[in-house]
Amino acid sequence: HGEASGIYVIDLIQTEQLLTDASKFLGSIARRGGTVLFVGTKKQARDSVAAVAGASGMPYVNHRWLGGVLTNFQTINLRIKRLHQLEGLKKEGKLDLLPTKERIKALKELEKLNANLGGVKDMTRLPDAVVVIDVNAEEIAVKEANRLRIPVVALVDTNCDPDPIDHVIPGNDDAIRSCKVILGALGAVISDRHGEWKTEFEEQKAAEVERRRQEDEARAAKEAEEKARREAAKAAGEPEP
Repeated sequence: HGEASGIYVIDLIQTEQLLTDASKFLGSIARRGGTVLFVGTKKQARDSVAAVAGASGMPYVNHRWLGGVLTNFQTINLRIKRLHQLEGLKKEGKLDLLPTKERIKALKELEKLNANLGGVKDMTRLPDAVVVIDVNAEEIAVKEANRLRIPVVALVDTNCDPDPIDHVIPGNDDAIRSCKVILGALGAVISDRHGEWKTEFEEQKAAEVERRRQEDEARAAKEAEEKARREAAKAAGEPEP
């Protein structure tokens, strides 16, 4: 909007409109069962990113962005499988059976993998969009998304370059409250639309199960009828059809 006493002032009317546009875009992705990856590793956004993404059933990165999460997803997926393996061993109590040195090493590996990949451990494919808090801090994430042509929605402060961002939301990315408000607004829409898709998906799944059950019952009834006819013909001394 302008500058006052050396402080840049953001036009919140534009922020509101662009936030609405970004929400509609992300909502359309969630409505068709798509995935939105939330990224925010700075301390002001870390907790909100985990909370909002978790509530909407979406993956997130809030500790450290590992280079290649998007552009080298196959390799990252191997580390995710290792994370699941270690979690399974811990849950089954098998880590406790290891020698002390090996157990400590495995637990440290599990802790590190959880910190870096815990938020994306259920992400089985590349996301349909990425939400970023602080474009400068998450420069690598933005570049990877741009390289793969994955749309980026970002809270863009006055010291950031908006050019690499597909859906810009002007705002303060250094204030906890600002990050929380923007993430909350986006997350609410994603959660609602994803819930609609999930309900519809479950209904379609149930309808398909019911259709198959009816087909199986009809097939079984027909087979029983044919069997009864053959047995009746045989008892009457008639040749089988």
